[in-house]
Amino acid sequence: MAQAAETARTVILTVDDDPGVSRAVARDLRRRYGGSYRVVRAESGESALAALRELKLRGDLVAVILADYRMPRMNGIEFLEQALDVYPGARRVLLTAYADTHAAIDAINVVDLDHYLLKPWDPPEEKLYPVLDDLLQAWRSSAYKPVPSTKVVGHRWSARSSAVREFLARNQVPYRWYSVDEPEGRRLLAAAGQDGQRLPLVVTPDGTALVAPEAPELAARVGLATTPAADFYDLVVIGGGPAGLGAAVYGASEGLRTVLVERSATGGQAGQSSRIENYLGFPDGVSGAQLTDRARRQAAKFGAELLTAREVTGLEANGAARIVRFADGSAIAAHSVILATGVQYRQLPAAGCADLTGCGVFYGSALTEAASCEGQDVYIVGGANSAGQAAMYLSRFAKSVTLLVRGPDLSASMSHYLIQQIEDAPNISVRCHTVVDEAHGTGRLEELTLRHTVSGERERVGARWMFVFIGAAPLTDWLGETVLRDERGFILAGPDLTADGRPPAGWELDRPPYHLETSVPGVFVAGDARAESAKRVASAVGEGAMAVMLVHRYLEQS
Repeated sequence: MAQAAETARTVILTVDDDPGVSRAVARDLRRRYGGSYRVVRAESGESALAALRELKLRGDLVAVILADYRMPRMNGIEFLEQALDVYPGARRVLLTAYADTHAAIDAINVVDLDHYLLKPWDPPEEKLYPVLDDLLQAWRSSAYKPVPSTKVVGHRWSARSSAVREFLARNQVPYRWYSVDEPEGRRLLAAAGQDGQRLPLVVTPDGTALVAPEAPELAARVGLATTPAADFYDLVVIGGGPAGLGAAVYGASEGLRTVLVERSATGGQAGQSSRIENYLGFPDGVSGAQLTDRARRQAAKFGAELLTAREVTGLEANGAARIVRFADGSAIAAHSVILATGVQYRQLPAAGCADLTGCGVFYGSALTEAASCEGQDVYIVGGANSAGQAAMYLSRFAKSVTLLVRGPDLSASMSHYLIQQIEDAPNISVRCHTVVDEAHGTGRLEELTLRHTVSGERERVGARWMFVFIGAAPLTDWLGETVLRDERGFILAGPDLTADGRPPAGWELDRPPYHLETSVPGVFVAGDARAESAKRVASAVGEGAMAVMLVHRYLEQS
């Protein structure tokens, strides 16, 4: 009965356009699960989506969605793709005939399908219930199991409120947003004894009220791990982007005591991407958040520790140990270290941008803001893949999206497939030879002054949303002179350290540095922080795995 109480408001939803089949599915489900779950049935994709949205508004949970493939107007795959946006944690099952199994297999990539069932499934005791039992068990043990959500009360145009929402979203922490102007927002402020002068207010699931919390306090209060479980490890991975997550997965899976340290949120720049379409194995693309979530769960499954909101400020070599120091004065040690700190977007130097950051000016895709752009004119600064991916995603919401590109066209910095998509999008335009000279607004972005770099002509345009992707700088300043870096701050490794045929200064071993090894033995680099790296998700993941292989070689010879 404990399970029944836990899942009293949890739903299993089934949708099939054939009334007879729909009733039969619901009958079989209620016979087995009716005492613990509420079975909801619909007879079209549209009505099922309406039901899901109503359940979402009421705060109900949905554990499993079963959809028939052959439905008119909206087939099962199209429905599940939209249902994914409403209940991303629900397990997804496609009901299909034998002739349509190819579509079910394709759906594994399109909607991250968990299972497909061939009709008919009689007897259900053999062909239906065992599948549902496994999926429900997986749902109950996942991050989407029933938990009270965090509440955030803030101002729509508050940079700090925006930062907190982005932090929670990127760390997969469910939360509900309340504007300080709404009745419920005011009620929460009053309950916490606050007057709204300091925002945001964050109310954790246990009822603790945090006023304008910094990331470390917020992380600890919402259940993210922030404290290492040990003082010494085989491997410390610094940075939680694709390279760092790849290193954590391979390190832990191969038996190394591994801890990953991330200063903000795992995923890095890739985690903020609305859609990555050229990553191997995902022909229909995958969002950065989905890829990050899978990698996090995979690393944790193999036993890697994942620490969030911990800023690393120093790295030292002390004999055979490598010491990693944190901003709070604490430290951990390890036999080896992989630097996967990645890069951060450069700040736009235009006048007024600094004051309006988080108030209409955003760096990176800021996916939490996308829905608010509905019906608005959006400007994107930059011409690389990240800018193109953001343009395609935001075009789903915005009235118009304008890409501002300093160069003569997009071909020098953007993948061909993205250029084609942008050319085909009716509400995306590209303005070449154009830069932002100034951002204007009181409390929030209102206008931009644009300048044509060839003619010098200036134009002032109305703008409430601007997303900036103008190149990246490595997050390596904290290393000081510990490891050798190039003039731009990227870390030198392997052959780049021995270009003149001699080992780097201070190198005491009788072998040259391994391919991804820095000027400090046992300290490796992977991903975007490495000098001359490819700056692609796939190559970063590959370098993370390769760095672990070299760590093993280093440990064997130490």
